[in-house]
Amino acid sequence: MSRPKILLTRPWPEGAFDYLKTRYDVTVNETGVPLTQAQLIAAMGEYDALCPTVTDKLTADILRPATRVRMIANFGAGFEHIDIDAARAAGISVSNTPDVLTEATAEIALLLILMTSRRASEAERGLRDGRWNGWKPTQFLGQSLNGKTLGLVGFGRIGQATAHKAKTALGLKIAYHSRNRVAPEIEAQLGARYVDSLDALVAESDVLSLHTPGGDATRHRVDARLLGLMKPSAILINTARGSVVNEADLAAAMKAGTIWAAGLDVYEREPQVHPDLLPLDNVVLLPHLGSATRETRDNMGLRAAYNLDRFFAGKELIDRIA
Repeated sequence: MSRPKILLTRPWPEGAFDYLKTRYDVTVNETGVPLTQAQLIAAMGEYDALCPTVTDKLTADILRPATRVRMIANFGAGFEHIDIDAARAAGISVSNTPDVLTEATAEIALLLILMTSRRASEAERGLRDGRWNGWKPTQFLGQSLNGKTLGLVGFGRIGQATAHKAKTALGLKIAYHSRNRVAPEIEAQLGARYVDSLDALVAESDVLSLHTPGGDATRHRVDARLLGLMKPSAILINTARGSVVNEADLAAAMKAGTIWAAGLDVYEREPQVHPDLLPLDNVVLLPHLGSATRETRDNMGLRAAYNLDRFFAGKELIDRIA
């Protein structure tokens, strides 16, 4: 009996890939270049399942003519790059990989909080380019975090993990706003205070960290108006989705001193970053490192593979989206 044919749009970590290739007939796009729309349309008629990443835009035009693919096992938790309604209409099941990247992404949020508050990226550049010629009482002064307020926009798994780390390690006070208030016991455990207005949370936060999904509902949620509500000493952190922040508005706000600093790990048009952000010393820019640990990326691949296993065994998916 022939094994199902699977297409990986990117190479996977070794452990997850070894697991997959013992069970399936696997083809990998080894080029490092995203597949074109024509290539993706062709793949929908050549393979039984597709394993895309966030860089693969699976639109209705790609999904609608699918003649063979019946399963999309996404390598990643976010799925706004997949037209879910079109997948359902085409009879294609879709899964993602939640849970396994929670701690790694929360670590990156904490890293960005520390880098921005202590001007670490700017100071390192100063050392490397010769601006640092010895210790001085007033050079590269950052700001303390202890006792200040971390406001979290969205309070799911990653937001809660970030809150726990920030409270425990840095002594930050925790406030949050989300569509749904979490259970009282979770608030008590994390020392978290619910704020029922996003504007109110933004205005009181010393650090504002974004943890919302992408999509039309949150597109450009952080714009010039919202940035204008923040304290001049405030810091913005985005490890969620690039589309949540209007990068042009953010660049203008940073230049004007509307807020003190920003730390970004995701971008609206990855891998492009808004050119006005690149020269700014008060903006820390990371290349989408949220889940970039060996353990996490391997677990993401294995989670996708387990969903494939269940699909081809006729069982309910672990992480069904469609």
